[in-house]
Amino acid sequence: MDKRIYLCLAHMSENGMEQKYVKEAFDTNWVVPLGPNVNAFEADLENFVNHVDNQADEILNKKVVALSSGTSAVHLALIACGVQAGDEVCVQSFTFCASSNPVKYLGATPVFIDSEADSWNMDPELLENAIRDRIVCTGRKPKAIIVVALYGMPYRIKEIMRIAEKYDIPVIEDAAEGMGSRYCGQVLGTFGHYGVLSFNGNKMITTSGGGALICPDEEAKKRIMFFATQAREAYSYYQHEEIGYNYRMSNVCAGIGRGQMTVLNDHIRHHQHLQHLYETLLADVSGIKMHKSESMDFASNYWLCTLLLDPGVRVKGQESAYQAAVQGAVGGAAGVLHGGGSLHTDCEPNANVEALRVFLDGNGIEARPLWKPMHCQPVYNNCPAYVNGTSEKLFACGLCLPSGPCVSDDDARFIVNTIITAIE
Repeated sequence: MDKRIYLCLAHMSENGMEQKYVKEAFDTNWVVPLGPNVNAFEADLENFVNHVDNQADEILNKKVVALSSGTSAVHLALIACGVQAGDEVCVQSFTFCASSNPVKYLGATPVFIDSEADSWNMDPELLENAIRDRIVCTGRKPKAIIVVALYGMPYRIKEIMRIAEKYDIPVIEDAAEGMGSRYCGQVLGTFGHYGVLSFNGNKMITTSGGGALICPDEEAKKRIMFFATQAREAYSYYQHEEIGYNYRMSNVCAGIGRGQMTVLNDHIRHHQHLQHLYETLLADVSGIKMHKSESMDFASNYWLCTLLLDPGVRVKGQESAYQAAVQGAVGGAAGVLHGGGSLHTDCEPNANVEALRVFLDGNGIEARPLWKPMHCQPVYNNCPAYVNGTSEKLFACGLCLPSGPCVSDDDARFIVNTIITAIE
């Protein structure tokens, strides 16, 4: 292989605007966690999230705070919702740990909610059952609800908001994977009380790292900025009356973000194009099903294109799956070093899924299993969970395919041909 095809990597704009804005930051000595790029990036984000497709009479006026990560955005949203030690927060189980870990930062307890089979996101019926049961068990309702746009797919926000309003519980939309995904033309992250965005190096756009929090109004934005800048009170000296955090985005990173905003819509269209191409190329391959939106109201950005592999499909090398522990860098391009992995856990992808991942890897193609549900993670063993088996079944059968802006049509054809070759 002359090159390796990665799962999803950032791609700089061809017009070089990222370099222009970063250079301005250095030229003007704004190399700090505030400045002109930060302000302009927030304004660009506000223009994007407040636009509602095909609804000229719909006016949104959400405000955005640029932060150091999507995880910090979740953390600050929970604080703004009043979550404290001893509280409970309903969290989608089928997600990355950044959705649930901030709950533990605050000494609160995640209450995990399983998925429904169409969107793979939080099951509204299970959510309401969990809320009712937590009230019976604890005498208190959960303090917040965190719903996640898994792989960019919109969640059933209409039903979730109806339940949240019924019990008067604020909703935090984790749209880290869903930037630009829409429900009925409205951007995810703008329905709930707060919305989370991520600009990690593998997201729809990047600031190298970074994130943002969509806020309901200017007052809420100022409150979030206060906590994101160490909660310094308005005195000439350093006066602190509340615990704050160093979560503001740097002016240099925001410069990258400003440039990336010029290609955001192009990136979304490319991801959607790849999804359609994968669907077409795999349509006649028995035992493989691409996950796609089944609702006309859902417009996914298809951050990652994902497939389900039927357990009965035989893959070359399947008999040797899980016979060698992962060594070296964990997480592909992320290069996180952590040794000592065992051969098995009590919840893992099927042998044919692992064999397909290994086969693709041997041909220079990075693929990954779906997120392992949080209610199956050892670190969350003691947390309440309301499950229906959906996320565990999906995790056992699912695989993420390369989906970023650097993946060409020829790459997609090569990936599909390699998958077909892998099947016995």
